[in-house]
Amino acid sequence: MDRGNNHSNFENLRVIFSMANLTDLIKKNKEATEILELLGKLGEKSGMDIYVVGGYVRDLFLGRPVKEFDLMVTGDGIKMANLIAKKLGINKVVTFEKFDTAHIPSNPYPIEVTGGRTEAYEKDSRNPHKIEPADIQTDLRRRDFTVNAMAINLMPTNFGELIDPFQGIVDLQSKRLVTPLSPDETFSDDPLRMMRAAYFSSELNFELDDKCLKAMAKQSERISIVSQERITTELMKVLASPIPSIGLRILQSAGLLKFVFPEIDIMVGLEQTSKWHHKDIYTHTLQVVDNAAALSEKPELRFAALVHDIAKPRTRRLVKNKGYTFHGHDEIGARMVDKMARRMKLSNHLKDYLQKLTRLHLRPIALAQKNVTDSAVRRLMVAAGEEIDDLMKLCRADITSQNPKLVEKYMGNFERVEERMRNVQERDAMKAFQSPVRGEEIMKICDLKEGKVVGKIKKEIESAILNGEIENSHEAAMDYLLQKKDKLLF
Repeated sequence: MDRGNNHSNFENLRVIFSMANLTDLIKKNKEATEILELLGKLGEKSGMDIYVVGGYVRDLFLGRPVKEFDLMVTGDGIKMANLIAKKLGINKVVTFEKFDTAHIPSNPYPIEVTGGRTEAYEKDSRNPHKIEPADIQTDLRRRDFTVNAMAINLMPTNFGELIDPFQGIVDLQSKRLVTPLSPDETFSDDPLRMMRAAYFSSELNFELDDKCLKAMAKQSERISIVSQERITTELMKVLASPIPSIGLRILQSAGLLKFVFPEIDIMVGLEQTSKWHHKDIYTHTLQVVDNAAALSEKPELRFAALVHDIAKPRTRRLVKNKGYTFHGHDEIGARMVDKMARRMKLSNHLKDYLQKLTRLHLRPIALAQKNVTDSAVRRLMVAAGEEIDDLMKLCRADITSQNPKLVEKYMGNFERVEERMRNVQERDAMKAFQSPVRGEEIMKICDLKEGKVVGKIKKEIESAILNGEIENSHEAAMDYLLQKKDKLLF
């Protein structure tokens, strides 16, 4: 990017965002303004200059809501954090002595306080091994992108003054992500910034500078020095962004995806029969993720969209006169998700959720393609449980055909399946379905002790209800047990 061409534009912006105008912009949020003014007075009283930096400044110009305050002080960051916490009536301050940083869990805006510093890194760690005090101009050099390397002075005499040594305001207006220093240095110091490049691109819909992309490709292997927990956190942020595919494509084109998510990276270039989908499994998968994002803000559902075809590369076969087949990719995929979830340090809850939706994602499609019976609908609802609505959203997102007539036909089939679901009176009960006759009753009637036989009999009763042989009531289930008791015991 030829930043010299933006010089006049930059000067215009300096006029537009004068101290007075910026102060007016800040004061649009009365609650935030009161806190920032209080912080400035504390800085003046303590003899430490104080600035709000990074995300707050960026989002202020973009008109995005305030999430938190990142503060930089010219002095002892932890000392200032304790002064702020005392003034706000907060007893708990989480400190990181080595980095002169503290976190204040205040409400509604958490506050992070850091002493201005420069950092030096060793090759095998993203944690700085050498930290020295610095002024605001020097401190901003260590930030990830120019749009995050801006600060606003909070001191009473200069309240609202913009400090922007790297023309971040120009890049903000141009919707570009550029590093303050050379991207090689920025990404080498902290490889997690490569993940953040993907996140900010998809979150803000900003274009990543070509030099940044080349530097990421050169240093992609360095992501291995970052903890899996941090990588997973950034990946979840990409999935939570408005257009997740933007960030995912950056990860892939920079060579990071093969380290971060090899099961998805391997999909690139693998063709599939294109009646319902894009020819390329990877392109189809990214479209499903974006479709899911349009249907739901739930990042877990978007994650399910990302992994729903995870086993297609493994099960892909070319059959003469038929094209590519992926037999068993639903069940094999669910098993692959288990291994993937352990590697990525996902919670058990998220792992189970992803496995369930991967295992079941073909079931509604199968029901949509043939006559649907109440029994089949009930079975699907019982299998999906509380995730039935998310499963149906995933199936809708899975339709990526470019043929509008096929899409209309397919959506019509889904609507009929969903209508049948609405008409099944037992829907809510089915979400937590189990035999109306409890285990204790079965043991008493059949003279059994607790064990597998009792569970087997309960399953038989449940199957009879699901198949429509008997009503879903205690009386009907008890009659069925008494009639079939001898047969069920053998």
